[in-house]
Amino acid sequence: MPIRIPDGLPARETLVREGVQVLDESIATRQDIRPMQIGLLNLMPNKIETEAQIARLVGATPLQVELTLVRIGSHVARNTSEEHLISFYHTWDEVKDRKFDGFIITGAPVERLPFEDVSYWDELKQIFDWTETHVHSSFFICWGAMAAVQHFHGVPKHELKEKAFGVYRHHNRKPESPFLTGFSDDFSVSVSRWTDVRREDIPEDSGLSILMESDETGLCLLHEAHGNRLYIFNHIEYDSTSLGAEYQRDVSAGKSINVPANYFPDDDPTRTPKNRWRSHAFLLFGNWINQMYQTTSYNLKDIGTERGGDSKVRQAK
Repeated sequence: MPIRIPDGLPARETLVREGVQVLDESIATRQDIRPMQIGLLNLMPNKIETEAQIARLVGATPLQVELTLVRIGSHVARNTSEEHLISFYHTWDEVKDRKFDGFIITGAPVERLPFEDVSYWDELKQIFDWTETHVHSSFFICWGAMAAVQHFHGVPKHELKEKAFGVYRHHNRKPESPFLTGFSDDFSVSVSRWTDVRREDIPEDSGLSILMESDETGLCLLHEAHGNRLYIFNHIEYDSTSLGAEYQRDVSAGKSINVPANYFPDDDPTRTPKNRWRSHAFLLFGNWINQMYQTTSYNLKDIGTERGGDSKVRQAK
């Protein structure tokens, strides 16, 4: 089944070219089914690129997914046109009365700031609390994951001496987890961050389970059963060229930055990198959506009041 996106969204052309099944809103409204409702709070500076990255992954499921793009109302985006935001995004205030099967909160280029110094921190804390009553399953990415695990469990982030930057091998710590169905024992993940969350800081009574971890870059993926949340501290959603673009951006700006590890062949930035994390990105998002589908309530109004319910999202009555 296809992913339902707003008519005219720029990511549509990219998704269709890659073979992702896309359903325009005008067509979807004529279908008598209940699509999975997934919200994307996009905090990344290049919103159009991130839209395509996430839509590509959630659109690979055999289920129909309706993706709602959400932005912080108290923050003015500097890298995305106001026209694009008005055309395709809702502020959180505009969607906060809705219920969602899934809600994704991305990373943001503010990880070296204390949380309380982020201009939209107060609104983001409200959104975190809102997910407990209006979202069946949440998926937090990179800084969004660090912010969420600090908010819900008081786990601090630590600034690194050097940026964790490149493609690193990771271990599958919970092969029995339904979120890791089909995962290899070890696999590559794209990493780009100046901070980390450490195993020793996780409270024993937090209910947080470690699913993925790297010997070199530490924790990657946590699952919290009680809150039905996933926290991933790395960028498994990145395109093949994302790390290279970040490297070239910093070089052009005169910043001191190492060549991303294990990314360019022979560490030569003039050579084309190979994507070695794509298959596991699709697996992870597919497993998340499948688990969501199996456990969410058919009636959206019941989300937040129970964790079980009728999983038959397929056919409207």
